[in-house]
Amino acid sequence: MSLTTLPHGDPAVVGDDKFHEECGVFGVWNVSDAAAVTALGLHALQHRGQEATGIVTFDGARFHSHKGMGLVGDNFGDARVIASLPGPRAIGHNRYATTGDTVLRNVQPLYADFEFGGFAVAHNGNLTNAHVLHRALVRRGCLFQSTTDSEVFIHLIAISLYSTVVDRLIDALKQVVGAYSLVALSNEALMGVRDPLGVRPLILGRIGADASGGAGAANGANGGWVLASETCALDIVGAEFVRDVEPGEIVVINDKGVHSIKPFGRTPERFCVFEYIYFARPDSVMEGMPVYEARKRIGAELARESHVPADVIVPVPDSGVPAAMGYAEEAGVPFDLGIIRNHYVGRTFIEPTDHIRNLGVKLKHSANRAVLEGKRVVLVDDSIVRGTTSRKIVEMVRAAGAKEVHMRISSPPTTHSCFYGIDTPERGKLLAARHSVEEMAQLINADSLAFVSIDGLYRALGSKGRDAKAPRFCDACFTGDYPVPLPDQADNNDRQLSLLTESR
Repeated sequence: MSLTTLPHGDPAVVGDDKFHEECGVFGVWNVSDAAAVTALGLHALQHRGQEATGIVTFDGARFHSHKGMGLVGDNFGDARVIASLPGPRAIGHNRYATTGDTVLRNVQPLYADFEFGGFAVAHNGNLTNAHVLHRALVRRGCLFQSTTDSEVFIHLIAISLYSTVVDRLIDALKQVVGAYSLVALSNEALMGVRDPLGVRPLILGRIGADASGGAGAANGANGGWVLASETCALDIVGAEFVRDVEPGEIVVINDKGVHSIKPFGRTPERFCVFEYIYFARPDSVMEGMPVYEARKRIGAELARESHVPADVIVPVPDSGVPAAMGYAEEAGVPFDLGIIRNHYVGRTFIEPTDHIRNLGVKLKHSANRAVLEGKRVVLVDDSIVRGTTSRKIVEMVRAAGAKEVHMRISSPPTTHSCFYGIDTPERGKLLAARHSVEEMAQLINADSLAFVSIDGLYRALGSKGRDAKAPRFCDACFTGDYPVPLPDQADNNDRQLSLLTESR
């Protein structure tokens, strides 16, 4: 491929050239109108997945479920739907597919009837040994109803020889490998789980009572409990933050209160650093750190590392805004909205021809000529994946009369795919995996291009730099340092090698 062209890419990708969201989970215990509260919580977590959504409730005697394709408001905006989901206990899920097809049978929460009663589970993340487990379970006679890796939990619980739900869940967790947060609902309890490294987020909140209650605190009339992917979901339902669910912890909530189980040996934490850069909502707090402030600090670090003379700092909205504000403050250059985003364009807009597809970025962004014309512009964005959108943004800013266009990125170059629950292209389609920064600048037609360094990213998040021997975060998409083993990848490579050998 020459340095003068970028691939057209898939029609669904052009104009939406970002890492896609993971999933969002939410659960409540002992809460009036649990389905309505869960729908509100899922609405706050809509940014984590827009393909499908679902809620399962339990009224003390029966489980009730409603799932559908599309957004939370489209599925739970009707009072009749909420009324069909009675009970004070519920879990919910927003889906962006990282494994399995985008079809109704893959929409979560997944539900099954067992000898001990009903069990529903909602999963954020990815199991890296799901294919290996799937083959083994099918050989044992398990019949899968979906193509999502989350169903593995259902079958592992079904075949477990332990008597209690919690022990069966622990048995299942000890067999899976991956990065995950779960919320699960049985007849007797609401459960929340984080993987041993804490890659994916999960928090505990209190609703309708003093949030100071901890493990063993009384429940009953004192209010209910909430589990959620992010703190912004607590805010919308009037709940108070209690604490993060710890890596490797199982939180069991029942009528006796909240109980903590830690069945795994202690390991160093590796929280996903991309939550701070892009995924989490800016008004959330992750692992004790406000996301909005983290993004501003990353922007300031980016300015310290790579600022050039400029007249205006312009964010690529919306995710680039906090970093651009931090950059502008540090550089002492005015911040302004040189690009305006159209919030009413759906991500599934059909672009049927090459000509329309090439105009696709203008569906979401338009240039503010009054800010850009005759100016030396620094554009701040959170990442470059394939580079298609970055090129079109730069071209649009130039067409609006900018004298110079410099692109600054508030993450290091994305050189590796994620296998832990984020929908990313294969490595060969990542621009930074194939080109140097200088080549990338030419490809997107920028006067200069710079990314925050990996050490700069760590400094912005409160470390002296990245300790290669004991990194604080999961940063595999930047470094190729995968903290969780990838059995499915190795298994796939072995099978491909075997087929190749057999064909010779």
